[in-house]
Amino acid sequence: MAKASNLTRTDLDSSFESQLSVSSRTSNRSLRVAEKERRKNQIGDPFVLALKYFSEVEAGTACAGNDVLERNLVLVERVGLSRGLPPEAISVMLDYAMSLRMGGVTCVRVLKFLIPATVVPQEAVVRAVSWLCVGKIAISTQVLFLRWVLTVFDMIDSKDHLRAIYGFIFSFVTEENLSPYICHLLYLLTRRESVRPFRVRKLLDLQTKMGRQPFLLHLLSLYKVFYPELVTLALPSRMRSGFKNHNSTWKVALCAVQKRNRGQVSSDISLPLGLKDKTNFRKRKFHHLELPSLSSSIQSNSSSSRSRKVFSLEQLHSFPQLLDNLHCIELPSQMGSLLGSSLALCYLDYVQDDSAFLRLNFWLGHALHEEFLYCSRDGSSGSSSEALHFLNRLLSTQHFLQEGFSSTEGFLYKFLNVWDGSLLRPQILGLLSDIPVVPSSCISQLLFEPLMQLFFTSTLFFKCSVIDCLNNMLLKWLTWHSVYALEDGLDISLNSHTPMNMTLSGFMDSVMELVRFVGRLATVGLQLEGCHSLLLSFILDFYETVCDMFLKYGLPLVVMPPAGVFYPALFATDPVSVDRLSYIMYRYKTNLTSAKCQQQETKQAFHISRQTCQEFNHYLLFMVSCLWNSKMFLPGMAIEVDQELLALSKVPEPWTSFDLNHHPAFLGCALDFHLKCWPERKDIDFNSIKAAKPWNWYMEFLFSQGFQGLQQFVQSSINRRAVAGISGQRGSQPTSR
Repeated sequence: MAKASNLTRTDLDSSFESQLSVSSRTSNRSLRVAEKERRKNQIGDPFVLALKYFSEVEAGTACAGNDVLERNLVLVERVGLSRGLPPEAISVMLDYAMSLRMGGVTCVRVLKFLIPATVVPQEAVVRAVSWLCVGKIAISTQVLFLRWVLTVFDMIDSKDHLRAIYGFIFSFVTEENLSPYICHLLYLLTRRESVRPFRVRKLLDLQTKMGRQPFLLHLLSLYKVFYPELVTLALPSRMRSGFKNHNSTWKVALCAVQKRNRGQVSSDISLPLGLKDKTNFRKRKFHHLELPSLSSSIQSNSSSSRSRKVFSLEQLHSFPQLLDNLHCIELPSQMGSLLGSSLALCYLDYVQDDSAFLRLNFWLGHALHEEFLYCSRDGSSGSSSEALHFLNRLLSTQHFLQEGFSSTEGFLYKFLNVWDGSLLRPQILGLLSDIPVVPSSCISQLLFEPLMQLFFTSTLFFKCSVIDCLNNMLLKWLTWHSVYALEDGLDISLNSHTPMNMTLSGFMDSVMELVRFVGRLATVGLQLEGCHSLLLSFILDFYETVCDMFLKYGLPLVVMPPAGVFYPALFATDPVSVDRLSYIMYRYKTNLTSAKCQQQETKQAFHISRQTCQEFNHYLLFMVSCLWNSKMFLPGMAIEVDQELLALSKVPEPWTSFDLNHHPAFLGCALDFHLKCWPERKDIDFNSIKAAKPWNWYMEFLFSQGFQGLQQFVQSSINRRAVAGISGQRGSQPTSR
């Protein structure tokens, strides 16, 4: 029985194996049939036959009257302009054109319809560049080829081999007609190891011969970022951003191909060349405000990515992934895509790559200038929402990196001169508050003059927005100083990707100019708006920052508010403004006292000017005399009024009109306190509060209402012994310390 069972199992196994063998043979046969069918279709495909013709055609073949050439050219041209050419077709046609097998006329025609459908193989570009040294290609054709390379640069699958022939490409920089395009290509390919002293000398010699050409200055500026000691030339601090666009020949065809292949291809070239629906049409050349999707400059299936471990940013989905692949991440081909990813920004902030910031600034500056300065607007809702989203994204990026971009700064200085103050106001003022420290020699022309014109001709709300913007700007300047200041306090270097090296005295001059400018705006603004409490609130916000510059931010500078701010705040009708002014004066006294102590203890402390001390003492004495000693309008005070005029006002005891129990801002508090202390009285006499015990009770009552600034001012500036023994006589009121 066991033998029968074993026999049966053996038969089943052999039967199963035979079935598998039959199935495998059937599958292999079907694959072979499918492969033969595919090859048969390819052999019969006219496009494949045309490519075969161009790959095999011999040099010297006649061009005139060649019907086969014309038929194949028309076929490939139709495919290139409608669907785009695949990578292998790009390689074949580029090699055919640059080798001049059939003359220069067909070369120009081929280059004009060489539209890639997906990517451009870098090997094809390298071979094409090698044909430039043959010397047979006309200069105009070489220019056209370089323009094509610059147009499709972001679509080249890898740049390693192109960077390997950097020196060969650099040798063409001396050719006058090619130099602008060669410099642009070198700018895109340059890395730290590409910068050599002999190349710097060559560029400087060219500049001597050709003059200060923008393309030479931009390449030298990039070299100077990597090796400042090699480029001793003084470059302009603000040059016109970027190189010229060279994509006009291929723009329409690229747009059509990308629109057709939008679901299949995600290429960074779509950023400057994409088209929108006619419903959201704007009168402009290009479409810049859409953030491109993350795509690596090296394709995952390329030989370069297989030879070394590369992790593209589009594969990054979590912070642990970022930490695990930190040293093998490849930057995207279009740096503008970084603005849409917080993880990508984390990586950018970590690597601190100067070339990456230069690329990002180049793209960003071009987009901002083209969209807001060089293009007319039709005010459509679609374009406004697009610009709003773009600027909000830019703002969040700058806040994430905690610094502004140099391209944004340059754009704002130009945009302020044409801005109407209402277009995208929160976003523009938000970007303005992020600009780094501006040298005092040019801050007035770049920033103050255009803002002043807008401020004095605008609404109350805009005035408040400008003061708030300048307050945020000052806060960031002071924060940068407190972070980057050297321990000895003598020199600072504001290091960011907007290079700004400045001595401590230069920084203090800029801060001084900003504070004085806001003081002028605040003085005139309060006059224009009738000392509006909302505007006064924003102004006091600013001076709360100013009064603490020494102790809180370590800046050896004390600037007092102008009289046009101090007196409106002291005589304000709302108690909050008077309370905040009291706090500001308390902080001024604390900062000045600390500075005075340091000045006596160490020789390196800064010197407080006599004028600053006199201004503070003058304000403090007047404030105590007004609020506490009831000496308003008396001879010898800062504000004197003729006694005859006071008599005509028929105000009893006018010198007490602004003490704490008669001040318009605290009148409600005084009335409430009076009713609680003497509920049986029918006549209200505020002078009764000045008695010894009621006065102390009244002070405690005010402090309990939340006037902490007033409490700190009284405790620091009023003689407390006099408070304890206060009498009802005005002449025996306590004085300031």
